[in-house]
Amino acid sequence: MIIRKIEAQEPVVKKKLRVAAYCRVSTENDDQKESLEAQKTHYETWIKRHSDWEFAGVFYDLGISGTKADSRDGLQALLYACRTGSIDYVLTKSISRFSRNTTDCLELVRELLSYNIPIYFEKENIDTGSMESELILSIVICSNSNTPTYSF
Repeated sequence: MIIRKIEAQEPVVKKKLRVAAYCRVSTENDDQKESLEAQKTHYETWIKRHSDWEFAGVFYDLGISGTKADSRDGLQALLYACRTGSIDYVLTKSISRFSRNTTDCLELVRELLSYNIPIYFEKENIDTGSMESELILSIVICSNSNTPTYSF
């Protein structure tokens, strides 16, 4: 008779997805401040509702144009957290809240994807983790932009 010992396996613990959000309003008017607070609350609630997500913060800019990424402290803080491996997924209200500049937007999306961090643009229902998203994103940005478009 052959006796075979079967070792117990440790249960596999699925790592939670660390999810953050980015919000921006371009003026400091009271209605814009209320909009920013509503965005922040919406995303914090949304993230915390998912049992498989870990809340990684809400990053935001108040009263700053979305045309230049380097002038937005909240966006830069989000990017730093992504670069240092603290975030796995980013949510934002819309493409125009994330960036008003076609080149910056595509560069930021590509950078985050290089770290395997997709962005979900809620209004447009675009998740940059899918293969066709960059083309769709480019088309949407260009059609909504008042700035010259660039081909890549």
